[in-house]
Amino acid sequence: MQHPTLDRFLEQDTALPGTAPLAMIFVEDDVEVATTLRHHLQCGFGTVLALMPDAFSLPQDVESRVHRISFDCGPDGAVTAAVNKVIAATPGRWMYYCYNAEYLFYPFCETRSVGEMLAFHQEERRDAMLTYVIDLYADDLGHAPNGVSLDRAHLDKSGYYALARTDPVTGQPRERQLDFFGGVRWRFEEHIPKDSRKIDRIALFKSAPGLELRPNHTFAEQEYNTYACPWHHNLTAAICSFRTAKALKRNPGSKFDIHSFHWHNSTPFEWHSRQLLDLGLMEPGQWF
Repeated sequence: MQHPTLDRFLEQDTALPGTAPLAMIFVEDDVEVATTLRHHLQCGFGTVLALMPDAFSLPQDVESRVHRISFDCGPDGAVTAAVNKVIAATPGRWMYYCYNAEYLFYPFCETRSVGEMLAFHQEERRDAMLTYVIDLYADDLGHAPNGVSLDRAHLDKSGYYALARTDPVTGQPRERQLDFFGGVRWRFEEHIPKDSRKIDRIALFKSAPGLELRPNHTFAEQEYNTYACPWHHNLTAAICSFRTAKALKRNPGSKFDIHSFHWHNSTPFEWHSRQLLDLGLMEPGQWF
């Protein structure tokens, strides 16, 4: 199921059948592409779009289960524009987006599908879900020079914090909105552009007519950017991501300055939602 462009794919009447949650995986390089796609297929997404360069290969078992679309993530705004095109093409559907070497985890994901979780979330009158992008990294850069190792993945067990998000028009804090920071982006912030230091992303959302994703991973519709409803805590999820570690070891400005990502608050990643819940890196809300 290969398609030459996203526009050509969306023109097909049968492009996005059904109502099951849809995942868009944007492939920036050839690191852990197959494992990323397999992980999200196992989460239970009904349709998975792999937006990726033609030069990269996929195993047959993965390629047969996804819609492969020729795409270049490099141009400024390309990913945001692509997400907005899919939103416009299929309103009223739950969607998710991430990049390769990123893995979605949500409460009890080992035994429950993403569709079950979003059905509950929608019953609480929520149309979007906050996800924290939790930096993963190899503990030994001698073993994994690009910062990526599934077997030796680590994450920071502390050092996360939030600041009030200010409305640029009124100068006042926005209700139920915060900017979250931490992980590798916080520890090596001198190498990270200011606009890229936040770790919050509204990666799970229900599409609607006129809904628009912005380049900073938030939406023009402010209620979509809230972390909870006014009356109680809601579910949140985590995207465990090697993306920052990859970038820091690829970019010439940081590659030779960083000899290890490991520090005294590093802990092995267990690839299980229980660890993320115990560390407070996602919230089960009222879902038990």
